[in-house]
Amino acid sequence: MSTSPIGDFHEAGAKAILAETDVLITGWGCPPVGQEVLDIAPRLRYILHAGGSVKHHVGDACWSRGIQVSNAADANAIPVAEFTLAMILLANKGVLQTARTLHTVKAEVVPEQLFPDMGNYGKRIGVVGASKIGRHVIRLLRPFELEIVVADPFLSATEAAELGVGLVSLEELAETSDIVSLHAPSLPTTVSMINAGLIARFRTGTTFINTSRGELVDQDALLTRLEQGDLYAVLDVTTPWVLPPDSGFYKLPNVLLTPHMAGSLGTELERLAVSAVEEAQRLSRGEPLRFPVRVEDLAFTA
Repeated sequence: MSTSPIGDFHEAGAKAILAETDVLITGWGCPPVGQEVLDIAPRLRYILHAGGSVKHHVGDACWSRGIQVSNAADANAIPVAEFTLAMILLANKGVLQTARTLHTVKAEVVPEQLFPDMGNYGKRIGVVGASKIGRHVIRLLRPFELEIVVADPFLSATEAAELGVGLVSLEELAETSDIVSLHAPSLPTTVSMINAGLIARFRTGTTFINTSRGELVDQDALLTRLEQGDLYAVLDVTTPWVLPPDSGFYKLPNVLLTPHMAGSLGTELERLAVSAVEEAQRLSRGEPLRFPVRVEDLAFTA
């Protein structure tokens, strides 16, 4: 039997394998699993995805048959949260802007003259969205002496207390946070949720971090505010994914652009594989899935 991954479910070799398959482990780029595939996989009971959302390859027929599905979204959230933590700590310390100044002047730089209120002690971090990533960010921030507030319409006061965060409106978060970090899903209702009015509420010196999706932000309004020079931004995602060469975001010294690198890359991909394999091991022991996906959950995934 071949040990190579299946790239096409309709190849003769793949059909022979699927006919005897109880558990299918999938990854990014997996072709759709619809009724036609299920017809050649009568024993299939589980789909374990070594990645985030399964909405693009787990079809309605899978849910109708009652196939149990899991994903590695929690594992994929960890490097995004780690990236966010690093950016928060560096931003509050003024590291990126101070380093850029040093490279420019090529002479002595006194950091506190540039940023008199630099430092992480006592700063307020605003997390927009108590998603998987948002919750991992909160977890990673706990060892630091920071104040953490969250804006999420689906988070209750009880849940916020359990997370050890303050629950505030999006407007209050924008007006009072030293860092605003976006972790909401991409939905029709969240497109341009960071709009011009909200961006205008950001305090002078605030750093805005986006590792979510570019379409959640009114980029024209953000660029206009950034051009004033009183706001900083770390943008790992934009719309489009690759900005045109004449984009103003490239030109501003108060903007750090990264090429969608916060998510799992390099060795971090191994964590996704481990997550899927551990799910398979649970099944072999007769245990329930740790990260089950319900069809109703798909409406809240990017």
